[in-house]
Amino acid sequence: MIKRSLLLSSLLLLSGGLQAQDPASELAKAKQTAETLCAACHGADGNSQLPANPKLAGQHQDYLFKQLREFKGWDGAAPVRENAVMSAMVAGLEENDMRALASYFASFEQQPEAAKSMETAELGQQIWRAGIAAKGVPACAACHGPAGAGMPAQYPRLSGQFAEYTEAQMKAFRDGARQNDPNSMMRTVALKMTDPEIKAVADYAAGLR
Repeated sequence: MIKRSLLLSSLLLLSGGLQAQDPASELAKAKQTAETLCAACHGADGNSQLPANPKLAGQHQDYLFKQLREFKGWDGAAPVRENAVMSAMVAGLEENDMRALASYFASFEQQPEAAKSMETAELGQQIWRAGIAAKGVPACAACHGPAGAGMPAQYPRLSGQFAEYTEAQMKAFRDGARQNDPNSMMRTVALKMTDPEIKAVADYAAGLR
């Protein structure tokens, strides 16, 4: 009886040890994926140097996982978020790989961008804080937070992000090229905004901290 108890205890300890190694193994795999698959566009630590490619460092883990998953077509269905480059990048990743990769990039500190246009700062601030009442455009801060920190998993952090990237995504929502927003919220909002308004609020968001 004693021997059986000791054997059971040993098996439990061994099982626990193996489970404890799994996160480290997944993190190591995520690091390798980031350095070989993602680094050219997003940087090995998620701090992209190219405005066309978003900064992933410090972004919400849940949001990053959601985007990665939606770039991939599952069970024969088309991707929820269509992008030829990203669809090819995630083709070989499974859900556990995406979760680990999302956790990896989220763990880094973002090297933030800054607002560049003083001319549009007032307009950008107005839209961010109060929206555009005459058009029924809500305040950006209502979903993305006063400081642009966002709320996982639906609303990304926009503070410090490239203004050019944020602007491009808002226009993609407006034009229907991007359709993975919850309840069509961003499509509805962006549809009511002009190019100068989008540009102003995107630049303002880049300077938030």
